[in-house]
Amino acid sequence: MGGEAEKWVLMVTARTPTNIAVIKYWGKRDETLILPINDSISVTLDPSHLCTTTTVSVSPSFDQDRMWLNGKEISLQGGRFQSCLREIRARAQDVEDKKKGIKINKEDWQKLNLHIASYNNFPTAAGLASSAAGLACLVFSLAKLMNLKEDNSQLSAIARQGSGSACRSLYGGFVKWFMGKEENGSDSLAVQLADEKHWDELVIIIAVVSARQKETSSTSGMRDTVETSPLIEHRAKEVVPKRITEMEGAIQNRDFATFARLACTDSNQFHAVCLDTYPPIFYMNDTSHRIISCVEKWNRAEETPQVAYTFDAGPNAVMIARNRKTAALLLQRLLYNFPPQSDTDLDSYIIGDKSILQDAGIKDMKDVEALTAPPEVKDKIPTQKSKGDVSYFICTRPGGGPVVLSDETHALLDPLTGLPK
Repeated sequence: MGGEAEKWVLMVTARTPTNIAVIKYWGKRDETLILPINDSISVTLDPSHLCTTTTVSVSPSFDQDRMWLNGKEISLQGGRFQSCLREIRARAQDVEDKKKGIKINKEDWQKLNLHIASYNNFPTAAGLASSAAGLACLVFSLAKLMNLKEDNSQLSAIARQGSGSACRSLYGGFVKWFMGKEENGSDSLAVQLADEKHWDELVIIIAVVSARQKETSSTSGMRDTVETSPLIEHRAKEVVPKRITEMEGAIQNRDFATFARLACTDSNQFHAVCLDTYPPIFYMNDTSHRIISCVEKWNRAEETPQVAYTFDAGPNAVMIARNRKTAALLLQRLLYNFPPQSDTDLDSYIIGDKSILQDAGIKDMKDVEALTAPPEVKDKIPTQKSKGDVSYFICTRPGGGPVVLSDETHALLDPLTGLPK
Protein backbone atom coordinates (compact mmCIF):
# COMPACT_ATOMS: atom_id res chain seq x y z
CA MET A 1 0.00 0.00 0.00
CA GLY A 2 1.32 3.40 -0.93
CA GLY A 3 0.33 7.00 -0.56
CA GLU A 4 1.36 10.04 1.42
CA ALA A 5 1.36 9.36 5.20
CA GLU A 6 -1.25 6.64 4.63
CA LYS A 7 -3.98 9.32 4.60
CA TRP A 8 -5.35 8.58 1.16
CA VAL A 9 -8.98 7.70 0.43
CA LEU A 10 -9.99 5.72 -2.67
CA MET A 11 -13.65 5.87 -3.72
CA VAL A 12 -16.17 4.53 -6.25
CA THR A 13 -19.78 5.67 -6.69
CA ALA A 14 -22.37 3.62 -8.57
CA ARG A 15 -26.07 3.71 -9.31
CA THR A 16 -28.22 0.58 -9.46
CA PRO A 17 -31.87 0.18 -10.47
CA THR A 18 -34.65 -1.59 -8.63
CA ASN A 19 -36.71 -4.33 -10.28
CA ILE A 20 -40.23 -5.67 -10.14
CA ALA A 21 -40.85 -9.41 -10.51
CA VAL A 22 -43.53 -10.41 -13.02
CA ILE A 23 -43.06 -14.08 -12.11
CA LYS A 24 -42.51 -14.00 -8.36
CA TYR A 25 -39.79 -15.37 -6.11
CA TRP A 26 -41.31 -16.55 -2.82
CA GLY A 27 -39.74 -19.24 -0.67
CA LYS A 28 -36.18 -20.43 -0.09
CA ARG A 29 -34.63 -23.89 -0.13
CA ASP A 30 -31.60 -22.54 1.75
CA GLU A 31 -32.00 -19.61 4.16
CA THR A 32 -28.29 -18.81 4.55
CA LEU A 33 -27.30 -18.85 0.88
CA ILE A 34 -30.71 -17.45 -0.16
CA LEU A 35 -31.50 -20.16 -2.71
CA PRO A 36 -35.07 -19.96 -4.06
CA ILE A 37 -37.58 -22.77 -4.60
CA ASN A 38 -38.44 -21.47 -8.10
CA ASP A 39 -37.08 -19.40 -10.99
CA SER A 40 -38.32 -15.80 -11.31
CA ILE A 41 -38.46 -13.09 -14.00
CA SER A 42 -38.39 -9.33 -13.47
CA VAL A 43 -38.48 -5.99 -15.26
CA THR A 44 -35.77 -3.49 -14.31
CA LEU A 45 -37.17 -0.01 -13.65
CA ASP A 46 -35.61 3.17 -15.07
CA PRO A 47 -32.91 4.21 -12.55
CA SER A 48 -33.51 7.89 -13.27
CA HIS A 49 -36.80 7.44 -11.36
CA LEU A 50 -36.05 4.58 -8.92
CA CYS A 51 -32.51 3.70 -7.88
CA THR A 52 -29.94 3.32 -5.15
CA THR A 53 -26.75 5.37 -5.27
CA THR A 54 -23.84 3.97 -3.26
CA THR A 55 -20.36 5.33 -2.59
CA VAL A 56 -17.76 2.87 -1.27
CA SER A 57 -14.39 4.02 -0.01
CA VAL A 58 -11.25 2.50 1.45
CA SER A 59 -8.46 4.07 3.48
CA PRO A 60 -5.75 2.86 5.87
CA SER A 61 -7.04 5.56 8.25
CA PHE A 62 -10.46 3.84 8.67
CA ASP A 63 -10.51 1.85 11.93
CA GLN A 64 -13.63 -0.24 11.15
CA ASP A 65 -16.17 -1.01 8.41
CA ARG A 66 -19.00 1.56 8.59
CA MET A 67 -22.20 2.15 6.61
CA TRP A 68 -24.73 4.97 6.30
CA LEU A 69 -28.17 4.43 4.71
CA ASN A 70 -30.14 7.54 3.73
CA GLY A 71 -27.91 9.61 6.02
CA LYS A 72 -28.21 7.41 9.15
CA GLU A 73 -25.45 5.09 10.31
CA ILE A 74 -26.55 1.44 10.36
CA SER A 75 -24.86 -1.71 11.64
CA LEU A 76 -22.92 -3.87 9.19
CA GLN A 77 -22.93 -6.81 11.60
CA GLY A 78 -25.91 -8.57 9.94
CA GLY A 79 -25.15 -11.90 8.30
CA ARG A 80 -26.26 -10.70 4.85
CA PHE A 81 -23.91 -7.71 4.74
CA GLN A 82 -21.10 -9.87 6.11
CA SER A 83 -21.69 -12.54 3.42
CA CYS A 84 -21.41 -9.96 0.64
CA LEU A 85 -18.32 -8.28 2.14
CA ARG A 86 -16.59 -11.63 2.71
CA GLU A 87 -17.34 -12.90 -0.82
CA ILE A 88 -16.16 -9.67 -2.47
CA ARG A 89 -12.97 -9.35 -0.38
CA ALA A 90 -12.09 -12.96 -1.22
CA ARG A 91 -12.13 -12.08 -4.95
CA ALA A 92 -10.36 -8.68 -4.69
CA GLN A 93 -7.49 -7.96 -7.10
CA ASP A 94 -4.51 -5.58 -7.14
CA VAL A 95 -5.57 -1.95 -7.52
CA GLU A 96 -3.37 0.97 -8.57
CA ASP A 97 -4.26 4.66 -8.81
CA LYS A 98 -1.17 6.26 -10.34
CA LYS A 99 -2.58 9.79 -10.07
CA LYS A 100 -2.95 9.48 -6.30
CA GLY A 101 0.12 7.28 -5.92
CA ILE A 102 -1.94 4.46 -4.37
CA LYS A 103 -1.18 0.78 -4.81
CA ILE A 104 -3.22 -1.90 -3.03
CA ASN A 105 -2.12 -5.53 -3.31
CA LYS A 106 -4.94 -8.05 -3.34
CA GLU A 107 -3.94 -9.54 0.02
CA ASP A 108 -4.15 -6.04 1.63
CA TRP A 109 -7.96 -5.89 1.16
CA GLN A 110 -8.47 -8.27 4.11
CA LYS A 111 -6.79 -5.74 6.41
CA LEU A 112 -8.35 -2.55 5.04
CA ASN A 113 -11.64 -1.13 6.33
CA LEU A 114 -14.43 0.30 4.22
CA HIS A 115 -16.85 3.21 4.49
CA ILE A 116 -20.13 2.79 2.59
CA ALA A 117 -22.88 5.36 2.06
CA SER A 118 -26.11 4.47 0.30
CA TYR A 119 -29.15 6.49 -0.69
CA ASN A 120 -32.51 5.29 -2.07
CA ASN A 121 -34.52 7.85 -4.02
CA PHE A 122 -37.71 5.96 -3.06
CA PRO A 123 -39.20 4.56 0.22
CA THR A 124 -37.15 1.89 1.99
CA ALA A 125 -38.83 -1.41 3.07
CA ALA A 126 -42.27 -0.43 1.76
CA GLY A 127 -42.53 -3.17 -0.88
CA LEU A 128 -40.68 -1.31 -3.65
CA ALA A 129 -37.65 -3.63 -3.67
CA SER A 130 -35.33 -1.18 -1.91
CA SER A 131 -33.21 -4.03 -0.52
CA ALA A 132 -32.79 -5.41 -4.06
CA ALA A 133 -31.38 -2.16 -5.42
CA GLY A 134 -29.37 -1.55 -2.23
CA LEU A 135 -27.56 -4.88 -2.03
CA ALA A 136 -26.99 -4.99 -5.79
CA CYS A 137 -25.44 -1.52 -5.62
CA LEU A 138 -23.26 -2.50 -2.65
CA VAL A 139 -21.89 -5.54 -4.50
CA PHE A 140 -21.48 -3.75 -7.85
CA SER A 141 -19.65 -0.72 -6.37
CA LEU A 142 -17.38 -2.85 -4.16
CA ALA A 143 -16.56 -5.05 -7.17
CA LYS A 144 -15.45 -1.93 -9.07
CA LEU A 145 -13.47 -0.59 -6.10
CA MET A 146 -11.64 -3.91 -5.62
CA ASN A 147 -11.16 -4.53 -9.35
CA LEU A 148 -12.99 -7.89 -9.44
CA LYS A 149 -12.77 -9.94 -12.64
CA GLU A 150 -16.27 -11.45 -12.26
CA ASP A 151 -18.99 -10.46 -14.76
CA ASN A 152 -22.44 -9.20 -13.66
CA SER A 153 -23.97 -12.68 -13.73
CA GLN A 154 -21.26 -13.99 -11.37
CA LEU A 155 -21.66 -10.87 -9.19
CA SER A 156 -25.41 -11.57 -9.06
CA ALA A 157 -24.68 -14.80 -7.16
CA ILE A 158 -22.92 -12.68 -4.49
CA ALA A 159 -25.69 -10.03 -4.39
CA ARG A 160 -28.22 -12.87 -3.99
CA GLN A 161 -26.62 -13.70 -0.62
CA GLY A 162 -27.50 -10.19 0.58
CA SER A 163 -31.06 -10.07 -0.77
CA GLY A 164 -32.54 -12.65 -3.13
CA SER A 165 -34.09 -10.26 -5.64
CA ALA A 166 -30.89 -8.13 -5.61
CA CYS A 167 -29.38 -10.57 -8.12
CA ARG A 168 -31.93 -9.39 -10.72
CA SER A 169 -30.86 -5.71 -10.30
CA LEU A 170 -27.44 -6.38 -11.86
CA TYR A 171 -29.01 -6.14 -15.32
CA GLY A 172 -31.33 -3.78 -17.15
CA GLY A 173 -34.38 -4.77 -19.17
CA PHE A 174 -35.88 -8.21 -18.54
CA VAL A 175 -34.03 -10.55 -16.19
CA LYS A 176 -34.33 -14.20 -15.18
CA TRP A 177 -33.05 -15.57 -11.88
CA PHE A 178 -32.30 -19.27 -12.16
CA MET A 179 -33.11 -21.11 -8.91
CA GLY A 180 -30.16 -23.44 -9.61
CA LYS A 181 -29.66 -27.02 -8.45
CA GLU A 182 -26.24 -26.96 -6.76
CA GLU A 183 -26.18 -27.04 -2.97
CA ASN A 184 -23.51 -24.33 -2.82
CA GLY A 185 -25.66 -21.97 -4.94
CA SER A 186 -23.03 -21.54 -7.67
CA ASP A 187 -25.68 -21.90 -10.42
CA SER A 188 -28.32 -19.71 -8.73
CA LEU A 189 -27.72 -16.48 -10.62
CA ALA A 190 -29.31 -13.90 -12.90
CA VAL A 191 -29.12 -13.56 -16.70
CA GLN A 192 -30.55 -10.90 -18.99
CA LEU A 193 -33.36 -12.13 -21.26
CA ALA A 194 -33.61 -8.88 -23.23
CA ASP A 195 -32.36 -5.33 -22.73
CA GLU A 196 -34.56 -2.31 -21.99
CA LYS A 197 -34.66 -1.26 -25.67
CA HIS A 198 -36.18 -4.61 -26.73
CA TRP A 199 -39.69 -3.58 -25.60
CA ASP A 200 -39.39 0.14 -25.05
CA GLU A 201 -43.02 1.10 -25.67
CA LEU A 202 -44.03 -0.24 -22.25
CA VAL A 203 -44.85 2.40 -19.62
CA ILE A 204 -44.97 1.67 -15.90
CA ILE A 205 -47.07 3.51 -13.32
CA ILE A 206 -46.57 2.72 -9.65
CA ALA A 207 -49.25 3.64 -7.11
CA VAL A 208 -47.49 4.17 -3.77
CA VAL A 209 -50.35 3.19 -1.51
CA SER A 210 -48.25 3.29 1.60
CA ALA A 211 -44.67 4.36 2.05
CA ARG A 212 -44.60 2.86 5.56
CA GLN A 213 -42.49 -0.15 6.47
CA LYS A 214 -44.48 -3.36 6.12
CA GLU A 215 -45.64 -5.39 9.14
CA THR A 216 -44.29 -8.73 7.91
CA SER A 217 -40.83 -8.62 6.31
CA SER A 218 -40.32 -10.68 3.15
CA THR A 219 -37.74 -12.83 4.96
CA SER A 220 -40.02 -13.95 7.80
CA GLY A 221 -43.06 -14.10 5.48
CA MET A 222 -41.31 -16.53 3.12
CA ARG A 223 -40.15 -18.72 5.97
CA ASP A 224 -43.68 -18.96 7.38
CA THR A 225 -45.13 -19.74 3.93
CA VAL A 226 -42.66 -22.56 3.24
CA GLU A 227 -43.36 -24.04 6.69
CA THR A 228 -47.17 -23.80 6.69
CA SER A 229 -48.65 -23.40 3.16
CA PRO A 230 -49.63 -26.57 1.26
CA LEU A 231 -50.15 -24.39 -1.85
CA ILE A 232 -46.53 -23.20 -2.09
CA GLU A 233 -45.18 -26.61 -3.12
CA HIS A 234 -47.79 -26.92 -5.88
CA ARG A 235 -46.94 -23.38 -7.04
CA ALA A 236 -43.17 -23.97 -7.14
CA LYS A 237 -43.29 -27.42 -8.77
CA GLU A 238 -46.31 -27.30 -11.10
CA VAL A 239 -47.30 -23.70 -11.83
CA VAL A 240 -44.17 -21.54 -12.00
CA PRO A 241 -42.06 -23.67 -14.42
CA LYS A 242 -44.81 -23.45 -17.08
CA ARG A 243 -45.28 -19.72 -16.48
CA ILE A 244 -41.53 -19.07 -16.75
CA THR A 245 -41.45 -20.70 -20.21
CA GLU A 246 -44.55 -18.80 -21.33
CA MET A 247 -43.27 -15.48 -19.95
CA GLU A 248 -39.91 -15.86 -21.72
CA GLY A 249 -41.81 -16.34 -24.99
CA ALA A 250 -44.11 -13.36 -24.31
CA ILE A 251 -41.11 -11.08 -23.67
CA GLN A 252 -39.23 -12.35 -26.74
CA ASN A 253 -42.29 -11.85 -28.98
CA ARG A 254 -43.48 -8.66 -27.25
CA ASP A 255 -46.84 -10.42 -26.77
CA PHE A 256 -48.57 -8.07 -24.35
CA ALA A 257 -51.78 -10.11 -23.90
CA THR A 258 -49.82 -13.14 -22.66
CA PHE A 259 -47.41 -10.97 -20.64
CA ALA A 260 -50.33 -9.25 -18.86
CA ARG A 261 -52.23 -12.47 -18.14
CA LEU A 262 -49.14 -14.12 -16.64
CA ALA A 263 -48.07 -11.06 -14.59
CA CYS A 264 -51.56 -10.57 -13.10
CA THR A 265 -52.25 -14.24 -12.36
CA ASP A 266 -48.79 -14.79 -10.88
CA SER A 267 -49.15 -11.74 -8.61
CA ASN A 268 -52.57 -12.97 -7.51
CA GLN A 269 -51.25 -16.45 -6.81
CA PHE A 270 -48.34 -15.09 -4.78
CA HIS A 271 -50.81 -13.21 -2.57
CA ALA A 272 -53.05 -16.30 -2.40
CA VAL A 273 -50.05 -18.24 -1.07
CA CYS A 274 -49.55 -15.48 1.53
CA LEU A 275 -53.19 -15.93 2.59
CA ASP A 276 -52.64 -19.71 2.69
CA THR A 277 -49.80 -19.17 5.16
CA TYR A 278 -50.65 -19.68 8.83
CA PRO A 279 -51.11 -17.21 10.38
CA PRO A 280 -52.09 -15.47 7.12
CA ILE A 281 -50.00 -12.62 5.69
CA PHE A 282 -51.79 -9.57 4.28
CA TYR A 283 -49.58 -7.44 2.07
CA MET A 284 -52.32 -5.85 -0.02
CA ASN A 285 -55.04 -3.62 1.43
CA ASP A 286 -58.44 -2.27 0.30
CA THR A 287 -56.82 0.34 -1.93
CA SER A 288 -54.72 -2.38 -3.63
CA HIS A 289 -57.90 -4.36 -4.29
CA ARG A 290 -59.71 -1.31 -5.73
CA ILE A 291 -56.78 -0.72 -8.11
CA ILE A 292 -57.03 -4.33 -9.34
CA SER A 293 -60.77 -3.88 -9.86
CA CYS A 294 -60.23 -0.67 -11.84
CA VAL A 295 -57.68 -2.38 -14.16
CA GLU A 296 -59.70 -5.61 -14.55
CA LYS A 297 -62.92 -3.75 -15.49
CA TRP A 298 -61.06 -1.81 -18.18
CA ASN A 299 -59.23 -4.88 -19.53
CA ARG A 300 -62.53 -6.80 -19.72
CA ALA A 301 -64.34 -3.92 -21.45
CA GLU A 302 -61.59 -3.71 -24.11
CA GLU A 303 -61.61 -7.52 -24.52
CA THR A 304 -57.81 -7.54 -24.60
CA PRO A 305 -55.45 -6.52 -21.79
CA GLN A 306 -54.45 -2.85 -21.80
CA VAL A 307 -52.59 -2.96 -18.49
CA ALA A 308 -50.88 -5.61 -16.35
CA TYR A 309 -50.66 -5.22 -12.58
CA THR A 310 -48.32 -6.82 -10.09
CA PHE A 311 -47.81 -6.41 -6.33
CA ASP A 312 -44.72 -7.40 -4.40
CA ALA A 313 -44.70 -7.90 -0.60
CA GLY A 314 -46.59 -4.67 0.08
CA PRO A 315 -49.73 -2.76 -0.97
CA ASN A 316 -48.13 -0.73 -3.78
CA ALA A 317 -49.44 -1.44 -7.28
CA VAL A 318 -47.07 -1.66 -10.23
CA MET A 319 -49.06 -1.26 -13.43
CA ILE A 320 -47.50 -1.92 -16.83
CA ALA A 321 -49.28 -0.28 -19.78
CA ARG A 322 -48.84 -1.67 -23.29
CA ASN A 323 -47.83 1.74 -24.70
CA ARG A 324 -47.78 5.47 -23.98
CA LYS A 325 -51.29 6.15 -25.24
CA THR A 326 -52.65 3.44 -22.91
CA ALA A 327 -50.58 4.85 -20.02
CA ALA A 328 -52.23 8.27 -20.48
CA LEU A 329 -55.69 6.64 -20.38
CA LEU A 330 -54.64 4.64 -17.32
CA LEU A 331 -53.46 7.78 -15.53
CA GLN A 332 -56.83 9.45 -16.22
CA ARG A 333 -58.62 6.46 -14.66
CA LEU A 334 -56.30 6.39 -11.65
CA LEU A 335 -56.69 10.13 -11.00
CA TYR A 336 -60.47 9.83 -11.40
CA ASN A 337 -60.68 6.96 -8.87
CA PHE A 338 -57.84 8.03 -6.57
CA PRO A 339 -57.66 11.84 -6.64
CA PRO A 340 -55.17 13.62 -4.39
CA GLN A 341 -56.27 15.48 -1.27
CA SER A 342 -57.49 18.98 -2.14
CA ASP A 343 -54.38 20.61 -0.66
CA THR A 344 -51.96 18.30 -2.54
CA ASP A 345 -49.72 19.76 -5.20
CA LEU A 346 -50.14 17.78 -8.45
CA ASP A 347 -46.40 18.13 -9.04
CA SER A 348 -45.64 16.04 -5.93
CA TYR A 349 -48.56 13.61 -6.58
CA ILE A 350 -47.21 12.49 -9.97
CA ILE A 351 -43.45 12.02 -9.96
CA GLY A 352 -40.95 10.49 -12.39
CA ASP A 353 -41.82 10.99 -16.05
CA LYS A 354 -44.33 13.84 -15.74
CA SER A 355 -44.78 14.13 -19.51
CA ILE A 356 -47.50 11.43 -19.29
CA LEU A 357 -49.65 14.04 -17.49
CA GLN A 358 -49.52 16.18 -20.65
CA ASP A 359 -50.48 13.16 -22.78
CA ALA A 360 -53.44 12.67 -20.44
CA GLY A 361 -54.43 16.33 -20.93
CA ILE A 362 -53.93 17.19 -17.26
CA LYS A 363 -52.22 20.45 -16.33
CA ASP A 364 -53.58 21.17 -12.84
CA MET A 365 -56.04 20.09 -10.14
CA LYS A 366 -58.97 21.64 -12.07
CA ASP A 367 -58.33 19.12 -14.86
CA VAL A 368 -58.31 16.28 -12.30
CA GLU A 369 -61.63 17.47 -10.85
CA ALA A 370 -63.12 17.69 -14.36
CA LEU A 371 -62.33 14.03 -15.19
CA THR A 372 -65.44 11.97 -15.99
CA ALA A 373 -66.11 8.33 -15.19
CA PRO A 374 -64.47 5.97 -17.71
CA PRO A 375 -66.91 4.26 -20.15
CA GLU A 376 -66.56 0.85 -18.47
CA VAL A 377 -68.19 2.18 -15.27
CA LYS A 378 -70.73 4.64 -16.76
CA ASP A 379 -74.42 3.95 -16.01
CA LYS A 380 -73.37 1.44 -13.39
CA ILE A 381 -73.13 1.92 -9.63
CA PRO A 382 -71.34 5.25 -9.07
CA THR A 383 -67.66 4.79 -8.31
CA GLN A 384 -66.61 5.73 -4.83
CA LYS A 385 -63.72 8.16 -5.12
CA SER A 386 -60.88 7.42 -2.73
CA LYS A 387 -59.25 10.76 -1.93
CA GLY A 388 -55.88 10.45 -0.27
CA ASP A 389 -55.76 6.61 -0.40
CA VAL A 390 -52.76 6.78 -2.75
CA SER A 391 -49.73 8.73 -1.43
CA TYR A 392 -48.41 9.45 -4.94
CA PHE A 393 -47.83 7.91 -8.36
CA ILE A 394 -44.46 7.24 -10.03
CA CYS A 395 -44.42 7.20 -13.85
CA THR A 396 -41.49 5.26 -15.25
CA ARG A 397 -40.43 2.67 -17.84
CA PRO A 398 -38.12 -0.35 -18.22
CA GLY A 399 -34.53 0.83 -17.66
CA GLY A 400 -30.84 -0.04 -17.79
CA GLY A 401 -28.56 -1.84 -15.36
CA PRO A 402 -25.93 -0.59 -12.88
CA VAL A 403 -23.45 2.12 -13.85
CA VAL A 404 -20.40 3.75 -12.27
CA LEU A 405 -20.85 7.51 -11.73
CA SER A 406 -17.45 8.98 -12.49
CA ASP A 407 -18.47 12.59 -11.70
CA GLU A 408 -17.31 13.12 -8.11
CA THR A 409 -20.22 15.47 -7.37
CA HIS A 410 -22.44 12.33 -7.17
CA ALA A 411 -20.29 10.88 -4.35
CA LEU A 412 -22.03 10.52 -0.98
CA LEU A 413 -18.73 10.50 0.95
CA ASP A 414 -16.16 13.27 1.31
CA PRO A 415 -13.13 12.41 -0.87
CA LEU A 416 -10.72 13.67 1.83
CA THR A 417 -12.22 12.14 4.99
CA GLY A 418 -14.33 9.26 3.65
CA LEU A 419 -17.18 10.45 5.89
CA PRO A 420 -20.71 11.40 4.70
CA LYS A 421 -20.86 14.80 3.00
